[in-house]
Amino acid sequence: MSDEAIQIIARGPRAVAEAAAAALEAEPATEALTFSILEEDEDRDVWRIDAFPTEADEQMAIRRVLAVYADLRVSEEVLADADWLAMALSGLPPVRAGRFFVYGAHDRGLAPASTVNLRIEAGAAFGTGHHGTTVGCLLAFDELLKRRKFGRVLDVGCGTGVLAIAAARTGSPVAVGTDIDRVSVRIANENAKLNDAGARFVHAFGLDDPLVRNDGPYDLVFANILAPPLVALSQDIKRALQPGGLTILSGLLRTQERRVTAAYTSKGFRLVRRLHRDAWATLVLKRP
Repeated sequence: MSDEAIQIIARGPRAVAEAAAAALEAEPATEALTFSILEEDEDRDVWRIDAFPTEADEQMAIRRVLAVYADLRVSEEVLADADWLAMALSGLPPVRAGRFFVYGAHDRGLAPASTVNLRIEAGAAFGTGHHGTTVGCLLAFDELLKRRKFGRVLDVGCGTGVLAIAAARTGSPVAVGTDIDRVSVRIANENAKLNDAGARFVHAFGLDDPLVRNDGPYDLVFANILAPPLVALSQDIKRALQPGGLTILSGLLRTQERRVTAAYTSKGFRLVRRLHRDAWATLVLKRP
């Protein structure tokens, strides 16, 4: 490898970027690779992979894996020789959301004694706690916890598992997360162990899967996904909830808020609260 450290960037549709990220995760030559995947532009369905190779073999392996995906636009940038990793990590500072403090391994010494501290390692999964939608969910949950506890909690599209782990760490005896992506499920279970949290995560398609249904009905359902699946899942989330149960929905832009709210109020839900963070909205609704 040359003396110059590089960052390899790939942009493309979510499905393609997620498939490429999973391929990087499975590639033996990139086993120790530091990389991330996150949404860059929801309206245009642009997702971004940032990879930081430290060896020539890693560089070649990344290029080989990404070249398989014709819909990805791949570029490279030269980083400062000594400080590139620190620069990358400094872009993900710890996040405070109500009683919750979310951090990565590089910031473990900053966790206050007075907060519920959640160490979340993202790997190839979404949901470090830095995105406005995840922060919105944690803030909404923090407010709800001031008035009641939740015995059974479900996290739909769990990503890194941060929301179900937050529930388990604040006293929910049943905290279940589900995702259609096997890599996310593995990472979420690893994060649960890191946090000594009694949350479990399962690979499942839909809320009618026995792995999801058997622990229901739930007192609280998180769904931090995207607006179209939130609309499509409105009836399924209603069935998954206890009468009077609550759902926290996010992953939607403010411009999509009315559409998602209408889908749930048409099923009898009542809007309890809305939160805005940057361009993102979080909704709290109550099942009739």
